[in-house]
Amino acid sequence: MDWVHRFFRSDDGLRLHVTEWPGPRADAPVLLCLHGLTRNGRDFERLAAHLSTRFRLLCPDQRGRGLSAHDPDPSRYRPDRYVADMLTLLDQAEVARCQVIGTSLGGMMGVMLAALQPQRFQTLVLNDVGPVLEPTGLARIAGYVGHQAAATSLEEAAARTAAVQAPVFPDFAPQDWQRMALETHRVEDGQWLPDYDPAIAQGLASGSAVPPLWPLFEAAAATPMLLLRGAESDLLSAATVAEMKARLPKLQAVEMPRRGHAPTLMEAEALAALEGFLKG
Repeated sequence: MDWVHRFFRSDDGLRLHVTEWPGPRADAPVLLCLHGLTRNGRDFERLAAHLSTRFRLLCPDQRGRGLSAHDPDPSRYRPDRYVADMLTLLDQAEVARCQVIGTSLGGMMGVMLAALQPQRFQTLVLNDVGPVLEPTGLARIAGYVGHQAAATSLEEAAARTAAVQAPVFPDFAPQDWQRMALETHRVEDGQWLPDYDPAIAQGLASGSAVPPLWPLFEAAAATPMLLLRGAESDLLSAATVAEMKARLPKLQAVEMPRRGHAPTLMEAEALAALEGFLKG
């Protein structure tokens, strides 16, 4: 089933983009898919193709990513601002109730959404994110966000992607790295550039990109949650997952072998867990 590109205006006037997969019928249940810090809605293309026989999917590019406009004020690259954008999207798309799949930053946003409007969000899938983010993983991400140089070809972009992400995906073949490069880069004047505004790094450096999280998770505890953790993740520890299970009674947790931060959601284990968890 084909997708459609749509644009909408945030409440502060920014032009934002969302890819919509219409689903099998007008009243199909809705999935809101939220990407990670440096990524965009293209992360979910293969998953959306898999799930669009049952669901209507909305895969937005957060401000400063993909086809969404860059924010002239980098201080607005913050989770609370992104959450406000998503509420605007859902209002304009006339979505009264939906489920959320969120990777990393997107999972953090999903928890914030469920805490703010619990009646609107039916379930929440967290892809390798929790209320405690390990310093090692944060330092690794901060080391490349906003510092990635342009490449001159797809092959070079894929090689640079592999150099950064190889520990996360130890079983990736060359074609997998090329696909990831296509998902995460744009081409301008013959150069392959990371498809995000480098200014998003400012929020990571200042700490505004990572608000206190345990209170948010506990405020959203009534929402059924599925947690997918990469077994080799350096951002979400096994100890944090154990603590989440103790504090959040509606949490299910599944570990993805041979994955760091964060799984692609196309792993067999992830697809099986999603199929059993999502309400269609």
